[in-house]
Amino acid sequence: MLTDQTGAAQPSEDRTMLLVDDDRPFVGRLARAMEQRGFEVRTAETVSEGLAALRSGAPAYAVVDLRLGLGNGLDVIEALRRQRPGARAVVLTGYGNIATAVNAVKLGAIDYLAKPADADEVIAALTRDPEIKAEPPENPMSADRIRWEHIQRIYEMCDRNVSETARRLSMHRRTLQRILAKRAPR
Repeated sequence: MLTDQTGAAQPSEDRTMLLVDDDRPFVGRLARAMEQRGFEVRTAETVSEGLAALRSGAPAYAVVDLRLGLGNGLDVIEALRRQRPGARAVVLTGYGNIATAVNAVKLGAIDYLAKPADADEVIAALTRDPEIKAEPPENPMSADRIRWEHIQRIYEMCDRNVSETARRLSMHRRTLQRILAKRAPR
């Protein structure tokens, strides 16, 4: 039996977890917090390290950053789903948008959290009953946010090809690159 933070007993189950994030201080804090809650944690900082960790044994849980330097965390989510279909994965990102959230879920993630997310939020997302839906947001999206979401959706539909996305949106490529480099408006 494992014990949680309060000392209450939890049923024995596979508590292996993979954390993939290129923010070393963040992943270190999150790994320590998860270990304190009874998880057996492995960490990786790049897509290739994450994929190598999966080859050595697919975990029951994964927390993966969306943007990993030159790579995309969705590649790790997809590989995890192929190796262990029942694994529960959450995508973390500071660049949240609807298009990538939908893509993450299609590839096997069960939730999509904006950074900074704390350990309790991550555990709640990983262990939530699939029948229970998350609460809708209290504040609706602004017009700027809706525009940004539309651009992100087209960008994902074009397989993250900037030139093709700019052509479809009738937008200059450099303008699109500047928009994509910014965080989402509130």
